[in-house]
Amino acid sequence: VAHCFQERSMGATHLLVPLRRVRWASTASLFRHFQEPGLFPLRGAAFSSYGGGRLPAGPSNHRRSGPLVWWRPFSSWDRPAGRNGPEEFALGGSDLPGTGIDGGEDSAWYAPVRAVISLLDGYQEASGLPWWIIIATSTLVLRVSLLPALFLQLKKMQKLSELFPNLPPPLPPPFSGKSFKEQFLLFRKKRLELGCPSYLWNFTFISVQFPCFLLLMTSIRRMSLDNHTGFDCGGVLWFQNLTEFPQGVLGSIFPLLVAGLHFINVQISFQSVKLAEMPGIFGLLARYYKLYLDILSLPLLLIGFNIPQGSLVYWVTNSSFTLVQQIGLRNPYICKNLGLPEITSTVKLKMPKDNRRHEQKILADRQISIEHLSPQDLLQLALSHMTMQCQDKALPLLRLAIEKDPGLVKALIALGQISCSRGLLAEAAEYFERALSKTNEDEVDNLVLASFGAGFSHINQGRKEEGIEHLKRIAQLKEPETPTDRACYYTGLVLLGSTLYNEGDKSEAARYLRMAASYDPAVNVYLKECEQE
Repeated sequence: VAHCFQERSMGATHLLVPLRRVRWASTASLFRHFQEPGLFPLRGAAFSSYGGGRLPAGPSNHRRSGPLVWWRPFSSWDRPAGRNGPEEFALGGSDLPGTGIDGGEDSAWYAPVRAVISLLDGYQEASGLPWWIIIATSTLVLRVSLLPALFLQLKKMQKLSELFPNLPPPLPPPFSGKSFKEQFLLFRKKRLELGCPSYLWNFTFISVQFPCFLLLMTSIRRMSLDNHTGFDCGGVLWFQNLTEFPQGVLGSIFPLLVAGLHFINVQISFQSVKLAEMPGIFGLLARYYKLYLDILSLPLLLIGFNIPQGSLVYWVTNSSFTLVQQIGLRNPYICKNLGLPEITSTVKLKMPKDNRRHEQKILADRQISIEHLSPQDLLQLALSHMTMQCQDKALPLLRLAIEKDPGLVKALIALGQISCSRGLLAEAAEYFERALSKTNEDEVDNLVLASFGAGFSHINQGRKEEGIEHLKRIAQLKEPETPTDRACYYTGLVLLGSTLYNEGDKSEAARYLRMAASYDPAVNVYLKECEQE
């Protein structure tokens, strides 16, 4: 926005260039420089408590073909003025190296802009139409030429929405024992086997449209600021002069249209997305993103008052086309004739929460009863609720799973975690100890999790001897292979060392802290303090 406020003074700045002829070298050099919660629910917060008007066009306020004003330091104009005003300056030779003119570093950046300006000039000269029609029709031609990219994206996303439910989750589910890398490689392998398109196809259209929008916007703004030939009388109605900024009551029409069309387009875009029904962090992020887009209408309104009216003609035309495009693609008849999927159905299919989405829908529709689900299905459904921070929904499912299968260790550990996070430490310790009694010696991951939970619960109740006994069991176990269980293993050793240190057994505490330091060098700080005392 600040850059837009400075644009009013750029035309006046260009008029000063001929007055600096004797200092051309310094002037040229000056102008050359433009410019998650964890996978295992036990690792939650409960287990971390231990640790003005424009100047008239003149010889130096003319149409330019590059980023710098063309001027001749010690001579007059090369040729007389024609019917369109003074001709461009030209350098009387190539004896001015390093000025950044025509072929310098800046000219390369402005090459696309100059190409667009040249095309618009050719279009206007061939048609003889006023500039506001040239800008509007050029915008429509550009947007129509981008429609194939949009259609391709919609077809790819339709295929993705059909195949995505058959894929494993890209992130490892709770208690799976898999690392992120292992799970993602499995997801990628399965996606390639099914021929499922990449989710990056979602960004095909925006990756093409946005650069084109900026290019044409920059080109028209450059023409407006440079008093391009015909721009001062190329408008109609209240915007006769396309080089001027909006002024007065009628001048507010374009800025209001820019902000209003943006707001309407946002509402239509989110019309088929039920944000209130999106659970977890993704639903929260989606709601905040829509709020951000809604609030963005106000800055766009202010920006609209600080850009030339030629640019506003382009912006309003572009936003109007977006509105018509969105309404058209939500019409079933139009989509059917174009061979495109309906936008509403695509959105619904593109938002699977996880692989348990189907069971949740069945439960919600009351087509089957919860009692008919197996203990493992109940456990998976409960864990999905826990990952979305919905413990109230997970509790009855876990209790029913334990009722059906009292030896379901992971369900007991999950119940202990929920109880611990709610401050019910005695109840949590009971669940963890039940899990320990039903865990085989070869189930190292469950032994580590249950021992850590039981030790933590007892220590925070003041029963430190029992807590230390459970934590010492961790030190006797083999180090787990999965990264998540390994992290819990060494966290238990740190908690054990901290508890022993507070109990005065510094030598024993140092032994366990030394083991943990081999995994996390940050523990050396506590180890050093323990050894010094």
